[in-house]
Amino acid sequence: MNAKILQSKSEMTKFQVLTEIAAHQPNVRQKEIATKIGITPQAVSEYIKELTAEGLIHSDGRVRYKITKDGVEWVLDNASELKRYSQLVMEDIISHVSTWTAICDEAIRKDEKVFIEMRKGLLYANRTKDTGIYGTAIMNGERGFDIGVTDLKGYMHVDTESITICKIPRIKRGGSSFTNLDRLKPIVESKPYIGAVGTEALMALKRIGITPDVMFGASESVIQAAYHGLASVVVIVEDEVSYLMTRLENESIPYEIMDLSKTGMK
Repeated sequence: MNAKILQSKSEMTKFQVLTEIAAHQPNVRQKEIATKIGITPQAVSEYIKELTAEGLIHSDGRVRYKITKDGVEWVLDNASELKRYSQLVMEDIISHVSTWTAICDEAIRKDEKVFIEMRKGLLYANRTKDTGIYGTAIMNGERGFDIGVTDLKGYMHVDTESITICKIPRIKRGGSSFTNLDRLKPIVESKPYIGAVGTEALMALKRIGITPDVMFGASESVIQAAYHGLASVVVIVEDEVSYLMTRLENESIPYEIMDLSKTGMK
């Protein structure tokens, strides 16, 4: 896999120019952009003309530019592609020179060959179960505790898991007391990782006797869990749902959304 944007220097430069415009709009100084990304002001001017023609930025005719909705989507799409590429580099290349932390399935001694596998988002090491991914222990390790593994070889394929979004009402529409708890309980009990966004979400989980794994930064946390092959559910107040959905779509993470507000609320 290679990020398409990296295959064309002009596309990469266009990405940089558009990002700078978005950061400093509407008063765009072409000379400052040129200095920052290492091209001439004339080149910046040409890129701005191209971006305008493509509908990615808009000018009011007074050297004032604003990124358009299409421009925002173009930047986000390419940024997500670059992020996925960088993750591949980290996982498939840097893994050979990095030290990874794993949990010992059994007692392991320094310099022993160990096999690695991922379970519920965490790495585990053992001496006998051939997973096709192996490395060298850099220390002694006890069963159930952490150990460092280096010189990792083999490719670890982890499927991105889906996220279940349980939308509940804000307090002005009833909060946790107007959440369908009968539907919520089996959903959260079926997932290994639970996030809560909003006090109402925390209270809804409390009503069914469940403590979330994460509350602060829950949206980012469930995304990372998905990348580590860990299915999750996030109980989230209604006005935070659109932001989370945008993040998941930009990251190409599958999700389903369930409205758990009780019907009939005025």
